[in-house]
Amino acid sequence: MITRRQFALTAAASAAIASASPVLAYEVAPKFRPQQVRIKQDLAPGQILILPRAHFLYYVNAPGQAIRYGVGVGKAGLEFTGDAVIQVKKEWPTWRPTEDMISRDPGSYGKFKDNDYVQPGGPTNPLGARALYLFQNGRDTFFRIHGTTAPESIGQSVSSGCIRMLNEHVMDLYQRVPLGTPVKVI
Repeated sequence: MITRRQFALTAAASAAIASASPVLAYEVAPKFRPQQVRIKQDLAPGQILILPRAHFLYYVNAPGQAIRYGVGVGKAGLEFTGDAVIQVKKEWPTWRPTEDMISRDPGSYGKFKDNDYVQPGGPTNPLGARALYLFQNGRDTFFRIHGTTAPESIGQSVSSGCIRMLNEHVMDLYQRVPLGTPVKVI
């Protein structure tokens, strides 16, 4: 059950994004809106489970209960799978595509070629309002759970591997999860 405090925080986050973002409002399909759902009892509270084929992220918040969010995921061949831990959290993160991304799509990422340019955080940054950085064995995987400037990508397999959420949804998740949160992507 979502508490009044969580509801108020989510509403405040939504209002902040709406006022800060130049992106027009996008109405996500009802099944991709956050909702409390039942989940397998053997999943421990405090962990994140991501099912890329279904385009859902589950934050287990009680035994047998989770908040389910709709997500966009990596294109075939670029998706992340396995276990990770959230070791870094950033509000309005900076961004630079990986060298592989620049090589695969120089037309989209030309301004990053042969330089060290990093796009500042803000409403036009592809990582959106918040980013949760996934690590394995203490090393950055370069995969993130993050917001997006492309809300129509929720429910799609179109990213370069990261898990995309609507900005207001990632802001809600961000305030719920501490550093050290385990993440399983299957």
